[in-house]
Amino acid sequence: MTYYGNPVLHRRCADVTVFDQALSDLIDDMFASMYAAQGVGLAANQIGVDARIFVYDCPDGDGVNVVGHVINPVLETGFALAGTSEDTEGCLSVPGPRAAVSRSVIATVRGVDLHGNPITISGTGYFARCLQHETDHLDGTLYVDRLPATQRDALLREAGLEQHGRPARPSHRPGR
Repeated sequence: MTYYGNPVLHRRCADVTVFDQALSDLIDDMFASMYAAQGVGLAANQIGVDARIFVYDCPDGDGVNVVGHVINPVLETGFALAGTSEDTEGCLSVPGPRAAVSRSVIATVRGVDLHGNPITISGTGYFARCLQHETDHLDGTLYVDRLPATQRDALLREAGLEQHGRPARPSHRPGR
């Protein structure tokens, strides 16, 4: 797992252009890593891979788990009429602490699957939050980057991570 401060987490990830067995194996590895860390979503850069891919196994607004992956995701915005929700988020790359982040209550991501076929995924509730959180990762933004600097710095200290982009070993196991 990569932690806040690792450069791969703080820049836009590279588009995926090759759809082969190595990509399929990477997606399988990402699911295994996500489940081992007890997460509900995982972006490729969270395991040190500079590629626009994320996987998820997350409950939607009706409590039904949605499982899948998206390659080269583009988040659709403009859900102003749907409203926003200020709910807490955590992150496997900032293990432990959680903080309230405002997100749209509805989210849609367009991308492709592991065969390069176009897909569209829409979600509500916690799944909408997951889609936004994971797409942010691939754009180089972590949830703590959306917080005021003093709150972000306090959360990074709580997670056992140094400030100013220098990663440190977390003091406890990641969880979400």
